[in-house]
Amino acid sequence: MSLRLLLTVLVVANVVSALAVVYARHEHRQLFVQVSRLEKARDELNIDFGRLQLEQATWAESNRIDQVARDRLGMKFPEGAEIVVIRP
Repeated sequence: MSLRLLLTVLVVANVVSALAVVYARHEHRQLFVQVSRLEKARDELNIDFGRLQLEQATWAESNRIDQVARDRLGMKFPEGAEIVVIRP
């Protein structure tokens, strides 16, 4: 009788172990898909960040700022006679 009980326990343990392996592999696949998706999103954000840095560098060029100051704001460099020095 005890041999039959031992065999039954071993079969049940084997089935439980097999189910645990299947569950662990399924979890692994889901996590791998999630990691791949997050890496793709990271790469896209890095590309966008690079584009934004390039755009910021373009907008911040001194030639561009000078052009905008002249065209939109009507600013110009003062002539020598227009410069006033204030001393304390």
